[in-house]
Amino acid sequence: MDNRQNTIDETLATALARSRNIAEIEVGRDVLRQAGQMCRRNFDADTALVFADEAAFAAAGDAAVAGLRAGGLEVELHVLPANPRVKPNVALASDFAARLGHGTVPVALGSGVMNDLVKFAAFQRGLRYFSIATAASMDGYCSGGAPLTRDGFKITIACRPPKAILADLDVLASAPRQMTAWGYGDLAGKVAAGGDWLIADALGIEPLDDVSWPLVQGNLAQFLAGPEDLARGDIGATARLFTGLSLCGLAMEFHGTSRPASGADHQIAHMWEMEELTHRGEPVAHGACVAVGTTTVLALYDWLMDLSALDIPATVARMDDWPSTRAQIHQRIASTNISQRAVREMGEKYIAGEALEARLHKLRDVWPALRSRLSGHLMRNAEMKRHLHAGGSVFEAADIGVTAEQLKATVYASRFIRERYTILDLLAETGLLEEAVETTLSDGVLQQASGG
Repeated sequence: MDNRQNTIDETLATALARSRNIAEIEVGRDVLRQAGQMCRRNFDADTALVFADEAAFAAAGDAAVAGLRAGGLEVELHVLPANPRVKPNVALASDFAARLGHGTVPVALGSGVMNDLVKFAAFQRGLRYFSIATAASMDGYCSGGAPLTRDGFKITIACRPPKAILADLDVLASAPRQMTAWGYGDLAGKVAAGGDWLIADALGIEPLDDVSWPLVQGNLAQFLAGPEDLARGDIGATARLFTGLSLCGLAMEFHGTSRPASGADHQIAHMWEMEELTHRGEPVAHGACVAVGTTTVLALYDWLMDLSALDIPATVARMDDWPSTRAQIHQRIASTNISQRAVREMGEKYIAGEALEARLHKLRDVWPALRSRLSGHLMRNAEMKRHLHAGGSVFEAADIGVTAEQLKATVYASRFIRERYTILDLLAETGLLEEAVETTLSDGVLQQASGG
């Protein structure tokens, strides 16, 4: 390994030592054979129940089972069909939980969905679980939350992360290229999420965290560098991507929320996931949704104008009152379950009148320093698109079957589904959201920005 990888490994080891939940992470080549030893070190049980889908089991199942059995464990299997793709919902996770008995180690063999399902199932039964990763496709391996759908609304349910994580780099690097690209898209979203957190910090809404902020943002440029190496299955690049995603998950554990890794980019993605967006007959993966959400948000940041001359009285006077905002939520979100939850979420951050006036005065005061911080942190949209393209990721709404009009509708709706403050709230509170969206995300503008 080069010096850069050694530094990254040291960063992960330091972060892992801080974790109250994860005892061990093993990332390396030909490490599946160590599965049984890891299990014995971290769990007091004689039986492992392996949850997987057919695709993940084909990639690593035989070697993982052999490794577990080599450690003296009895192994039971619960393997689901890979087609149609397994859906991350509370009902399926509860079915998993019903299969678990005390004295059994739940083992999640797979990537994002399987990890989240087993995470919630183990949490329901009061058990710790073992995660065997098969793709560097998302940041949730280490996180203390399971993003699952309940009654049609996607929520992140607080759970305990796995006690041990094993990631065989030969398996990860051999995963379908699109899965690695999903992981790169998920990691790219941290650029936009960081911008959103900088705004919330500057306005006194949610301060930056001295631990989780540098853990994600301090290393992000390194992890996003060299995307073309990922596209060709380079082992070193795969290791850096998995480590970067793992650090994001640890940052979420330390912070206690997903703020370090999730902003408006993820809210856009969650809207599509709740709507069960499909393209070419397949559900659009989380990382693909985040990649498009990221370029969308960065386009809005590119557009963001000078706010130091904002006409505050006129802006406050034009602000929708709460009944109008609530009506707008129901108008923009067709699903009753989703809109009702969105009303509750939006109600937590809605302000008007004197409170809005005070916030806008603060914004005007801090804008020069905030603009400088945003400029130093953010990647321009065009540059991000080049990175995503080099990494084999989608980056345009059309790449996932979404038209310009659908994209705009999603952006308008996504502001409502989380109480988290993002650039979408900043634009709405300054009266600029519609202008920003219509200017940057209309069909002709998108084609021009893409070189079409």
